[in-house]
Amino acid sequence: MLSKKMYTALNKHLNTELFSAHLYLNMSSCANDMGLKGTANWFMVQYQEEMVHFMKFYTYLNSQGEPALVEAMAAPASTFTSFLDLFEQTLKHEQYITSCINNLADLAIKEKDHASGIFLQWFITEQIEEEENDREIIGKLKLIGDNGQGLLMLDNELAARVFTPPSATAA
Repeated sequence: MLSKKMYTALNKHLNTELFSAHLYLNMSSCANDMGLKGTANWFMVQYQEEMVHFMKFYTYLNSQGEPALVEAMAAPASTFTSFLDLFEQTLKHEQYITSCINNLADLAIKEKDHASGIFLQWFITEQIEEEENDREIIGKLKLIGDNGQGLLMLDNELAARVFTPPSATAA
């Protein structure tokens, strides 16, 4: 059974995951508008992953006998200045999400909510991967600089990303 504090925090984060999905959908559209079709694909996959994260919170709340409530949200950013800006903003957002997940994990410990602590472990691991991927792409973009050929090569590399739903055991 979730404490009131834990329920409120988990439901708030459920909405944060939905915001993340909308942000990455906007980024996909922006990349597409920049002519970066591979990058648009990368962000579309990111959108799909965030929807999985949203649904994990939704399912967990319901499994704990609590309603998952979707709330109104502010519109996420929809304009970005460059290829590099897209990924710098992505890293900044993922670092924010990491802090949110860490705060939830801390709350689970404080509330002695072992079930929620176990549930959150998957997200802690996921955030390590998210930030690492973003830093890798940013590093490549900084190395490439304004080299058009290099930017196109990286865009082609990002086009290869495919959405792979997490296995049932990972849930």
